[in-house]
Amino acid sequence: MKQTKTLAAKLLFGMVVVGISACNLATTESANTNNQQTQTAQQVSQQTATNNQACTLVENGFGSQGQVKLRVEEVVTGLEVPWGIAFLPNQDMLVTERPGRVRLVRNGQLIPQPVATINVTESGEDGLLGIATHPNFAENRFFYIYYTADKNGSQVNRVERWRLSQNGLTASPDKVIVDNIPVAQFHNGGRIRFGPDGMLYIGTGDAREPQISQDVNSLAGKILRVTPDGQVPPDNPYANNPVYITGIPNTQGFDWLDKSTLWVTDHGPSGDLGRRGHDELSLAKAGDNLGWPTIYRCESKKGMVTPSIVWREALPPGGAVIYTGNSLPEWKGSLIIATLRSQHLQRVVFNPQSPQKIERHEVYLQGQYGRLREAIMGTDGELYVTTSNCDGRGNCPPQRDKILRITR
Repeated sequence: MKQTKTLAAKLLFGMVVVGISACNLATTESANTNNQQTQTAQQVSQQTATNNQACTLVENGFGSQGQVKLRVEEVVTGLEVPWGIAFLPNQDMLVTERPGRVRLVRNGQLIPQPVATINVTESGEDGLLGIATHPNFAENRFFYIYYTADKNGSQVNRVERWRLSQNGLTASPDKVIVDNIPVAQFHNGGRIRFGPDGMLYIGTGDAREPQISQDVNSLAGKILRVTPDGQVPPDNPYANNPVYITGIPNTQGFDWLDKSTLWVTDHGPSGDLGRRGHDELSLAKAGDNLGWPTIYRCESKKGMVTPSIVWREALPPGGAVIYTGNSLPEWKGSLIIATLRSQHLQRVVFNPQSPQKIERHEVYLQGQYGRLREAIMGTDGELYVTTSNCDGRGNCPPQRDKILRITR
C-alpha cells in the first residue's frame, strides 16, 4: 500500500513544473553532494520566473564571509548531542541530550547527574529533542520536552510537561501535552518554543510522507500551536485543531518577527519525489501553507508562501533565533541560524520595509566548531549555540559536544 501511495505521489507531483535547476544534494542532516541535474529553459515555469525577484536563490555556497568581529567562549563541554537549551530565571540552563537525558548547567558547570532520564527510542533524528520553559516557570516550575517514545510497540513523537524540583536537581513528569506525532528516521522535527502570545509552538517533520504535510488532519509537516495545558486555542486557523502552519518538510528552527509573524527555517527534500537540496527560510502567519511538496525552490503558487531565501546546497538548518543582544549591535534584528552539514552560523538580514525580502546573508565560524544545532538567546542577552558532532554524522572530539557563547 505504501509503495502504491509513493508511486501515485511521484506521478502526481512529477507533473508539477519546477524551477530553474534541479540538483542532487541530499538535505538530511548527513547530506552529501551528488550530481547536479539541469533542466531546459522550456521547463522553467513562468510563475516561478515572475516571483523569483522576491526569493533569493543561493546557487553556490552559503553566502559571503561575515565581517562583524566576534568572540566564541566554550561554556560547557562533555555533552552528547545537546539538542535544545532552556534558560531558567536564575540563569541555570536545562539542556536536552538526544539519547534521553535532561542536564543542568549551573554557574557554568555541567552537573554530573541528569535532572531526568527519558525512555526514548533513538535512531536517525529521533530521541530527546526540543525543550522550553513555561512563561510562568518561576511560579509553577514547568518545562516541556519533545521526544520519541515507544507506544505499544510503535514509535510516536510526544510533547510532555515536567515539573522541576525547587533545587533544580530533579524533575518529574506532569502531563502529556500532544501525543501521536508521526515519526521517521529523517524529517522528525522537534523544536518547541513559547510565542509572544504565551502559546506553545511545536515544529514537526513530514515523517518522510511528503503529501501528509498538506493534510490539516495530520500533525506531521506542520507548526502546531496549543495552550500551555495542551488545549487548542480558539483563534487557531482550523477549529478544534492544533495545526497552525502547513506544508513543511522538516523544521528545527523558528522565531518571531512580531507577535503574529514567524520566520521558519525548513529542510529541503532528501530524495523525496526525486528532489534534493534547497533548504528554505520563509515568513509565515497563522494558516499559511509553505507549499511542500507542491512547490519548492523559489517557486510560487496561489495560496502558498514563496520562500524568502533558498540555498541550493544543503545547510541544513538547525535552531534559529532573532538576535536581540547588545554585544554585537550590528547583528541586532538579524536571524541567526545554526547549520549542520555546512558547519557555520548563517546571519540573515531582512529589508525593514519588506521583511519577506532578504537584504543580505553572511557566513560565520565556517568549519571552526563542526556541526551546529541549537541557537538561542540567553537570559544574559548573549547568543548560545550547541555543537552536534557526536550524533554519528560528525567527528566527535575527546571533549565531546559543547555549548558555545557568541559575544565580542
